[in-house]
Amino acid sequence: MSIAPIVTAGQLEGLIGSAVICDVRWYLDGSSGHEAYLRGHIPGAVFVDLDNDLAASPGPGDGRHPLPSPEAFAASLGLLGIGPDDTVVVYDDSGGLSAARMVWMLRVLGQSAALLDGGLNAWTGALQAETAVQGLVECPVRPWPEGSFVEADDMDGAEVLLDARSAERYRGDSEPMDSRPGHVPGALNAPFSQNMSNGRFRSADDLASHYSALGVADATDVVVYCGSGVSACHDLLAMEHSGLGRGRLYVGSWSQWSATDRPAASGPEPG
Repeated sequence: MSIAPIVTAGQLEGLIGSAVICDVRWYLDGSSGHEAYLRGHIPGAVFVDLDNDLAASPGPGDGRHPLPSPEAFAASLGLLGIGPDDTVVVYDDSGGLSAARMVWMLRVLGQSAALLDGGLNAWTGALQAETAVQGLVECPVRPWPEGSFVEADDMDGAEVLLDARSAERYRGDSEPMDSRPGHVPGALNAPFSQNMSNGRFRSADDLASHYSALGVADATDVVVYCGSGVSACHDLLAMEHSGLGRGRLYVGSWSQWSATDRPAASGPEPG
């Protein structure tokens, strides 16, 4: 079953029992997403650990959230009870900041996956405190599609390069996470928060206009990055949701770029 990249809570209700629901709460300040899950989650939702299930171990040349190997990701999905034919709906409680990463990873593999619009806050039903278990399944190893990701050396080939971080981090006013401030030269600022209005995704038409103003006519010509390749997936899903197609992710993002001697720009302009 195919599914749109963004679904509402009402649509999720219709998928209960036929879709695997995943809770990918994760916090920049280091708070435990798993503890938040145990305090209450959508009934039946399994907890997915961003750092362990959706990323490989960080390294100086790899950034903070490198892609897991296809073998490691397949193993994680199997342990979570997610098979290749399952429809998956993913949420968090931060507007999709972390959940979008899992949705993107599954969709580029051709799997039916969607982000819950509004996340946990959109769910009006009862919450469950007990750990949900799907049961182990066999999940085949699927190679990462080369056309969905770019490396640092390939950044010059992007017709449009978008930085999904906040304006403050893009300009270089502050850098709380990585080794130096600024942005990749040539990148335009497209904070993922601008995809939202009152905690929900803007309409497809509004998003199309928003990205058109950034020079996006066809997302296949777009590369998006952020701090570590997580919130950039929010922009990628928003463009797909708006009908602009599927862009590409620079997984290493600023955490990888800034750890090298590659040039950095600062201020409000692309540089």
